[in-house]
Amino acid sequence: MKTLQEWLDWCEQLHPVAIDMGLDRVKTVAGRLDLRFDCPVITVAGTNGKGSTCAMLEAILLQAGYRTGVYTSPHLVHFEERCRLHGESASAQVFAEAFAAVEAVRGDVSLTYFEFSTLAILHLMARSNLDVAILEVGLGGRLDAVNIIDADCAVITSIDIDHTAILGKDRESIGFEKAGIMRAGRPVIVSDPVPPQSVLDHAAAVGADLWRFGQDFNFSGDKLQWAWAGRGRRYSGMAYPALRGANQLVNASGVLAALEALRQRIPVTAQAVRNGLAMVELPGRFQIVPGEPVLVLDVAHNPHSVAALAANLDAMGFYPTTHAVVGVMADKDLLPMLQKVNPMIDRWYFTDLPLPRAAKALDLQTIWAAQNTRKDVTASVHPDPMTALQAAIGAADPADRIVVFGSFYTVGGVLQEGIPRLQARHLSP
Repeated sequence: MKTLQEWLDWCEQLHPVAIDMGLDRVKTVAGRLDLRFDCPVITVAGTNGKGSTCAMLEAILLQAGYRTGVYTSPHLVHFEERCRLHGESASAQVFAEAFAAVEAVRGDVSLTYFEFSTLAILHLMARSNLDVAILEVGLGGRLDAVNIIDADCAVITSIDIDHTAILGKDRESIGFEKAGIMRAGRPVIVSDPVPPQSVLDHAAAVGADLWRFGQDFNFSGDKLQWAWAGRGRRYSGMAYPALRGANQLVNASGVLAALEALRQRIPVTAQAVRNGLAMVELPGRFQIVPGEPVLVLDVAHNPHSVAALAANLDAMGFYPTTHAVVGVMADKDLLPMLQKVNPMIDRWYFTDLPLPRAAKALDLQTIWAAQNTRKDVTASVHPDPMTALQAAIGAADPADRIVVFGSFYTVGGVLQEGIPRLQARHLSP
């Protein structure tokens, strides 16, 4: 019996390429595993908002008393974060047993790290006596390993430009890939307010039950509370979700639509909705850590999510100086990302990340410098996220704020020892 870490190390060298889109290999092994779910399955795809959507679904369904299973990726610190059963991460031992089960039937089929781990987690979840399974799509939808499961309800969050080399260079192409999780006669919740035509066309082509934001469900709100209305149900006077940021109301609206669409099989009470949204937690999604200076953690790593981060930072109020620790993958649309948030940042700390796909800190600094017109801004480069954060802490005053954003590896890199609690030195009077 191998440990989980040994399985993960082994999986990384099993397939010649890291990303190899297609379902044939995964379907073959899933068939040998006799992989199937005996409970409703919700699949969540989209460019941004997938993790938040899964977390809100889980929180509400747990409050309603259901045995939930959730698969999300990637993880921030520990691989075990990728699968939660009844609200808790599965143990390394249980993961290792699931990997062994996949290997026992894999035969000569070559699987990527993601495919192998996805099969192991799906096998683990299918055997856990769940009332409902929530599956986050890793990349795209149509050819993602998660799509071997026929979802009872599909949710498509925002659709924007990301992973263009694999999914296509425009929203229409990317939308078509996301739409691949739809199933005939089953509900698909599209919470993007302006969905690509390809998504609407595919819903019509496969005969899915399309729920559109602004037509089949919507929300309204003021500074104190918000309300939601769907095809046959309304909620009013709700407290805002515990996940911060204006974009979370769009995500929450899609969540409530999915729960309404499945209400015959997994009914939830209004109280479960209120409690779940009030208690939901998800590290690294505009996560504000109190301290001096205040710390903001966000896995925004494409222009759309960075624009949302910039708007959320702007809404926080005044801080004398904003410091930013940034590390991202080299295949991202780096220039518009930096442009969108540049007006908010006074001190940049670019960091290397421990994998070949990552952009070098020096390259990030060069790209940033080419578009920067502000004279009062500084930038530096660092070998890893924690070193960059320590440099920011050393330069910050107590009233400042530090933002750590970009790749999951960037935010995860500053969470290795737990959530940092910052206590800057106060200047002597």
